Amino acid sequence: MLTVRYTTWDGTQRTHLSPRRSFERLAELLGVTENVEQALEWLLRKGAELDGVEVQGLDALLEQVRDALRAHFRDVDLRSAFAELWRRLEEALSRERAAIERLPAGDERAARHRALADLPTRLSEALEALGGAALLDAEARRIVDELLERLDDLRDLEEFSRRYGERFHGAESVSFDEAVELMREMERWRALEEALARGDLDGLDPGELEALLGAGAVRSVQLLRQMLQTLWQGGYLAQREGRVQLSPKGIRRIGQLALRDIYQGLLRDRAGGHETDYRGLAEIRPDQTKRYVHGEPLALDLVGTLKKAVSRGGGLPLELRPEDFEVHACDHTTTSATILLLDMSWSMSWEGRFAAAKRVALALEALIRARFPKDFFAVVGFYTRAVEIRVRDLPSASWNMGDPFTNLQDGLRMASRLLARHPSRNRHVIVITDGQPTAYFAGGRLHCEWPLSFGGISVRAAQETLREVERVTRQGIVINTFMLDDSPSLRAFVERMTRINKGRALYTRPDRLGEYLLVDYLTKKRKRV
Repeated sequence: MLTVRYTTWDGTQRTHLSPRRSFERLAELLGVTENVEQALEWLLRKGAELDGVEVQGLDALLEQVRDALRAHFRDVDLRSAFAELWRRLEEALSRERAAIERLPAGDERAARHRALADLPTRLSEALEALGGAALLDAEARRIVDELLERLDDLRDLEEFSRRYGERFHGAESVSFDEAVELMREMERWRALEEALARGDLDGLDPGELEALLGAGAVRSVQLLRQMLQTLWQGGYLAQREGRVQLSPKGIRRIGQLALRDIYQGLLRDRAGGHETDYRGLAEIRPDQTKRYVHGEPLALDLVGTLKKAVSRGGGLPLELRPEDFEVHACDHTTTSATILLLDMSWSMSWEGRFAAAKRVALALEALIRARFPKDFFAVVGFYTRAVEIRVRDLPSASWNMGDPFTNLQDGLRMASRLLARHPSRNRHVIVITDGQPTAYFAGGRLHCEWPLSFGGISVRAAQETLREVERVTRQGIVINTFMLDDSPSLRAFVERMTRINKGRALYTRPDRLGEYLLVDYLTKKRKRV
């Protein structure tokens, strides 16, 4: 027999979070940092809104804790907390001094007066000294013993006052017992503050969290744990060499998300494109139709054709004329081999340039893998030297601070070698850069040179790079350059490069790079007819 029990929703029940949605939030953060562990830390700190569920991050919870602490500091005056105990101690000392005065004059009487006069100024230490002393007055002894029962709380409150006393500047006076209770409460707040600041999810006590911040905080922490679990269970993360990194599935998903975001930008902005003269396989577009032109593929839209014939009127049999033919639009595709040359010099760290370029590389790889699987695509990074970047390493790739020079010549050399292994009628190199060359190889040796002046050019590096452009051009490779800086020296260099190669050059911002580059690539792939 099946039994179903219904309970009132209190916000703490388990909510299912989609691994894909959790990863989308992580992907947003990976657009800012290439470090997966740092992105996960930010995910816990910032929280997310997933599937209609608001997940508070640790920073939001931490701010609630600090607001509570600030409220205590703002409202309470801690200076009055010790007044009652000092008054009781002074009462005991007064009675003991009176008892000492009743002793005959002599050494004992003088010694007892000196002992009382030399008591420590700290309340807890004075009580400890009196605790081991033989007091003459029975009532004084009783008062001291009574105070000694609170010695542990007194020591703790004195230390608490030493550390935080100056921060209490409120008007509300508190008794000793109230101050101790406040101290214990604030210790709980402090412990929670430290756990949240460390990001220690496992160290958070749900009962304590609910008592201090409420059931909503417990629910947020549960959902944060669930987000991490779904990322691992969904197969998006992997452990490699003791570090958390994206799995192959995670890398593919990053590219798909980047591609989706760029496409959304294209749909919003209706960006234009360029046509290509090369024809290949045709892809029918069922969403768009046009009037048939003789010589084009007859991908007939039967319903549209019959509607046009019927609209002229007449009976059966239906008369069809050439102008009635409505056909589906087609995209003619052609295979290509493409190398993305990615500038990894230090200046690419400015204004989010490298993050945008890396995001575009992932999107382009995802596009080619999904829609043009026969195409060849590779990424080459260039700084002082050029290196091939595997797709799995692309999310963690970063600009290079240790090798600050820009060796586009070596990047073009490596690109031409890779393209030689993958013959294609259309071979392209896409260069994303924000600076002109400052390094080159000559005679088998690496040479680096700073520009002659700020914003100037490195003459020999530019010359050797342009010679490499000439060699690449003779191989039939087209170079398209996307510039992320519009300095006169870079523009002048790129203009010389495009004159030699007959490719294209476009200046764009990091936030629009993806849209321009994707349009440029797709329009080389097809012409709509």
